[in-house]
Amino acid sequence: MGKMKVGVYYNNKDVRVEYREIPEIGDREILVRVRACGICGSDVMEWYRIKKAPRVLGHEMTGDIAKIGKEVKDFKVGDRVFVSHHVPCNSCRYCLRGDHTLCDTLHSTNFDPGGFSEYVRIPEINVRTGTFLLPDEISYDEGVFIEPLACVIRGFRIAEIKPNQTIAVIGSGIAGLLQIKLARAWGAKKIIAVDINDYRLRKAKEFGADLTLNASEDVPRRIMEENDGYLADTVILSAGVKSAFIQALKCVDRGGTLLLFAPLPPDVDIPVNVFDVWNRQIKIVSTYAGAPRDIREAIEILKSRKIRVDDMITHRLSLNEIQKGFELVAEAQESLKVVIYP
Repeated sequence: MGKMKVGVYYNNKDVRVEYREIPEIGDREILVRVRACGICGSDVMEWYRIKKAPRVLGHEMTGDIAKIGKEVKDFKVGDRVFVSHHVPCNSCRYCLRGDHTLCDTLHSTNFDPGGFSEYVRIPEINVRTGTFLLPDEISYDEGVFIEPLACVIRGFRIAEIKPNQTIAVIGSGIAGLLQIKLARAWGAKKIIAVDINDYRLRKAKEFGADLTLNASEDVPRRIMEENDGYLADTVILSAGVKSAFIQALKCVDRGGTLLLFAPLPPDVDIPVNVFDVWNRQIKIVSTYAGAPRDIREAIEILKSRKIRVDDMITHRLSLNEIQKGFELVAEAQESLKVVIYP
């Protein structure tokens, strides 16, 4: 087949452009030419990624089908597609009760190599349950938001977020900003964004937050001042740091919900006052990834323009510039979504 360029992750400061053979596909597989792939915040979580380095990352991927196996019936060469890297089996006890992202298959599936390459081989199970036609209304660029938006949609469902609630988002990176946009479209009464970065807080305001607060302020008190004396109905933790978790818990109103969206490193333990959680009757729920139903919903939301995402792309880089892209995302200063064009 010939050679292709790939971006290989060794650590956040060492992402190399290397050459590999273009993958051969089986009869039930497809080969996708990657058109755009976003760098996700999880791609730069070094404690998470370094365990499997070196590897080709990239899972927010759109492209065209370059080749199909002879038994593939649902797609044709030239189709524009979004492909999900993690797909559920749909038959285990977790899938059958709707907890698809707890499925062992979902945690073990992936494409070959990752989206930061010119071509990817899509295994049969991903062709069957993880490959979606990209509607004409969604550009390749906008399509890189399908996966992160699906994660956000799943979180909203798990936290049972309803219209007319006060929602506080702790951490205004890409996920937090998508949560703000979705909360606005969902019909939230009041949206409060918290971060340590002024650039991100300005973006949060631009994207629909009613109130933006620096994390160094007395955030619970400020929420109550702006919200008729009440704390937030739902608080979403979108910053994987201990201080943010402690702050988030203090911002939840009685009977409210704390959604753990961003994970904290596995070696971090936090003392929690269980009496306080019990006394205020707070629900703490967590979410990971998105399943096919969340992806379909994300595609519909983007197709119908319920929320806009093209205004979140701050950097467009070639594969040769992937190191710069990883540094931008890891530094988390004046960048939002960084898109790589293999």
